[in-house]
Amino acid sequence: MLSFVQEALVRGWENVVGRPDGPMNFRLVMQPAMAIILAVRSGLRDAREGQPPFLWTLLSNRDRRPHLLRHGWNDVRNLFFVAIGLDAIYQVIVHSMVYPLELLLTATVLALVPYFAVRGLVTRVARRRGRT
Repeated sequence: MLSFVQEALVRGWENVVGRPDGPMNFRLVMQPAMAIILAVRSGLRDAREGQPPFLWTLLSNRDRRPHLLRHGWNDVRNLFFVAIGLDAIYQVIVHSMVYPLELLLTATVLALVPYFAVRGLVTRVARRRGRT
């Protein structure tokens, strides 16, 4: 089982960073860009509403974690599913089959990681600049 997971991780990583000039390479830019746009919008809203930075609160506040996860998921759900769909198309073109674990890895790296990383930073910057 471990070698299956390792193989999926290696193949997924190679498909994300190892093929920037391959088919459907636009997804490597568009998906993180859309996630960042959504994160900026949500981070500015958090700053206006006086909410603490998203990722820090998600990691440190157990009581608010379910609410924050639900709220964050509502923001990026459609983007995540588009990322899965685009990667499935990519895999069919390149591998002639679909690898589900690789789909999840790629969609997470391209859509969720940028969103969660940027949202709290935007909240902090907006508060410091007084744009609340």
